[in-house]
Amino acid sequence: MSGGGRSAASAAALALLILSGGCAGPQEPRKVDLRFWGMGREGEVVQEMMPEFEAANPGIRVRVQQIPWSAAHEKLLTAFVGRSTPDVAQLGNTWLAEFAALGALERLDARIAASAEVDSSVYFPGIWETNRIERGIYGIPWYVDTRLLFYRQDILRKAGYDSIPGSWKEWRAAMEAVRAVVGAGRYAIFLPTNDPTEIEIFGLQAGSSLLKDGGTRGAFTEPAFRRGFDFFLGLFRDGLAPPASNTQIANVYQEFARGYFSMYITGPWNLGEFKRRLPEELQGSWATSPLPGPDGSQSGVSLAGGSSLVIFEASKEKDAAWRLLEYLSRPEQQMRFYRLTGDLPARREAWRDSAFAGDPRILAFGAQLDRVVPSPKIPEWEEIRKRVQDRAEQAVHGALTPDSALTLLQDQVDTILEKRRWLIERKRAKDGP
Repeated sequence: MSGGGRSAASAAALALLILSGGCAGPQEPRKVDLRFWGMGREGEVVQEMMPEFEAANPGIRVRVQQIPWSAAHEKLLTAFVGRSTPDVAQLGNTWLAEFAALGALERLDARIAASAEVDSSVYFPGIWETNRIERGIYGIPWYVDTRLLFYRQDILRKAGYDSIPGSWKEWRAAMEAVRAVVGAGRYAIFLPTNDPTEIEIFGLQAGSSLLKDGGTRGAFTEPAFRRGFDFFLGLFRDGLAPPASNTQIANVYQEFARGYFSMYITGPWNLGEFKRRLPEELQGSWATSPLPGPDGSQSGVSLAGGSSLVIFEASKEKDAAWRLLEYLSRPEQQMRFYRLTGDLPARREAWRDSAFAGDPRILAFGAQLDRVVPSPKIPEWEEIRKRVQDRAEQAVHGALTPDSALTLLQDQVDTILEKRRWLIERKRAKDGP
């Protein structure tokens, strides 16, 4: 073929290529498979929310795996060691510090700063703070919980009180009045001896940080924690609380209904349980209240709880994972999730929904959530909590004096944190002054 013929053929081929390209349809989006691990009931329910997300994000498919809460912690650790973590997971707030310390989680500060959906100002401050580990944010609050007081309004009124008083002193006086009304063999409040939560709360309310020196030593022998511990033990010592564990109270709803105890510090999961399990004639006789504080100037603090959504560092689809976090963070999706699960929404805007406006039992949680603080954000905290529980239980039953219990607790906690102190000192020596 002559040079002119070759040129003509080349031009024709080029024209054909351009035309064929111009006639092609829109390019198919890249296919992305996201793995999402959800825990317990939440892992089951969130699957119902994925079709809408996938329709709005063509090319992204979310594969949800439900993990039982009882196996979740071990499974997550095993996945991290085996380099098989999911892209996104639901993580209990008390686990965040541990997985952040392992380097397992993606730091989210830059994504949050660029996001139109996620803004720290729309969340309860104490809940948002649970996701801050040192200087970084590693999770987005998904749903929230905290502890407050469930109580028998009818019995409290018989004791001469229209509502829960605001200070420890007045609250204790109300409990003494309740005990006088209910009579021998019954109590004002149930504080399970196998749960350290109430002890933590009273310590925090009294101004204790629980740990000191950057989370490297306990603060259990200092005056603030002693004050909270003494208030807790005094309720047992003076017969206002039964010295019993959860395992010794076979059915807390039945015992609450029969007036064995009239007050119970618990969380939002029991709103539905009280409605289902208490007799119909008592449905108008129970209420919830924010916790009293030591001096009554404001309600007492409680613990910040709930679950957050995290992206694992090993994920190869972090942009798609972040789009899923933004979707689940929208107020309308938070309310949809609440209606499916009963889990309280993390965003404040969702609390303006009519579902909450007429329910004072839920609104009490909203008031308490404005006054919550995180547990110490160190990986060793769960182990420390067990020591708090053990020593407090011994003090309740008289096996240790209060002073001996706190001294032993302090020694045990400082031993648990010995390696943490060594690692911090080593890092300081390496980094220099």
